[in-house]
Amino acid sequence: MLNGFDWLRRSRTGSELLATLKVLDDKPDLFGSVEIGPPHSALDGPCQRCWIHPRAPTRRGTSRYCQTCRAILGEASQLGQVSRRSIIIWGLVNRLPKQLESGRGFSDSRVLGAYVHAPNHFLVAIHRRELKPWLQELVIYHGAALKGLIQILPTTGMGRGITMGDMLCRAAHHEGRFSMDQLRVRFFSAPHQLLVPHERDRRGMLTFEITDFLSLLEMAAVFRTLLRPEAQQTLQQLLNLTDASEEQFYWGRFLDYLNPEAKDMLDAWRIRQWPRPRIQLLYELIEYVSFYQSD
Repeated sequence: MLNGFDWLRRSRTGSELLATLKVLDDKPDLFGSVEIGPPHSALDGPCQRCWIHPRAPTRRGTSRYCQTCRAILGEASQLGQVSRRSIIIWGLVNRLPKQLESGRGFSDSRVLGAYVHAPNHFLVAIHRRELKPWLQELVIYHGAALKGLIQILPTTGMGRGITMGDMLCRAAHHEGRFSMDQLRVRFFSAPHQLLVPHERDRRGMLTFEITDFLSLLEMAAVFRTLLRPEAQQTLQQLLNLTDASEEQFYWGRFLDYLNPEAKDMLDAWRIRQWPRPRIQLLYELIEYVSFYQSD
């Protein structure tokens, strides 16, 4: 019989993974079947998704899928938009966070689904821009007592070359490289990065201590709040110029369009001296934070 993680690994897309988490929580009885479908042949065969259980009967004959897969795919068809705004957190820690003992994650409004695989393994799906408060809550509750590795994974759609199941398996494979001496975060902004993580790691864009990663998210939130989207785009183009004299010329004109708070931020950060991987990381993290609300 397949366990919950086996079913999660069968997810091709982010919407299927979210749907599997929902069905695991709402209809756990669908996952208790031990019946094996018939062998594949020209006239019959098992479910065309899990390739294990028998196809479910319908009013018009027999479905292509088993009862469980039909329920998952039915839920997934309504979760496409939600999936595109979501991320998956896969954690290996020395002890299960207290807020996950119920299997629902932290604040329910923040969590789209949660699965506890073992006493030290968990999976949580959240809205992308809830990442910073979710991690902050984790640190507030547990502080330095929680150690291990938290991997932040993007969701993926059809035709990307790597499925959500592949990503989960690769994340589980990579976690064995890290000791349990502190809490680390690995941040993947695109599915293909799990295929060649060493390249991103070499550029300092993948693995962080939890406090360092929260500081980066804080910087991204301030950056997103003080600079309008068009100013962010213009700044990125300026920082990628290779001609120093050309950059100097346009930099002065660019500063004239900014308010004093934005100018002070860029000056204090000395962003013109940043290496390009750090600039790229900042722009990636902008999509994972919310604006600060003005009083």
